[in-house]
Amino acid sequence: MDEILISCNRNFSHYARFSARMVADTRRDFQGPLAGIEAATRFVTSDLLVVVACDTPQLPADLVTRLIAPLLLPEDEAPLISYADDGTRAQYLCAAMRCACLGSLPAFLDGGGRAVKDWYSSSVAVAVDFSDQHSCFRNYNSPL
Repeated sequence: MDEILISCNRNFSHYARFSARMVADTRRDFQGPLAGIEAATRFVTSDLLVVVACDTPQLPADLVTRLIAPLLLPEDEAPLISYADDGTRAQYLCAAMRCACLGSLPAFLDGGGRAVKDWYSSSVAVAVDFSDQHSCFRNYNSPL
């Protein structure tokens, strides 16, 4: 089932326009995007999870299809995580993952890990080439 679950720690009324399902971090002190993914895992009911950052609003229309494709390979060939690479840099928060890999996340965070790329490197992760849509990954952290 396709469903949008928003992980946020503030601006709930703003995000409610996009989904009725929201979750806040369960860890103290806003420990980064992995803490948000961890908090959301208890609500995920499918085998696959797609993650996108809210500050990248012009994502490619085929993002999900292309990210999920490697995960659908035969199990002995499939990675656990795939993430977008725009040709210039890895876009770690545009990713798809098998939910089976989420079990390692609490220990990673408990050990002080915060970097998404470091958690991915502890698993089988592959980059998916999106260099043909580089401009779709423009990041908007402040008003234009």
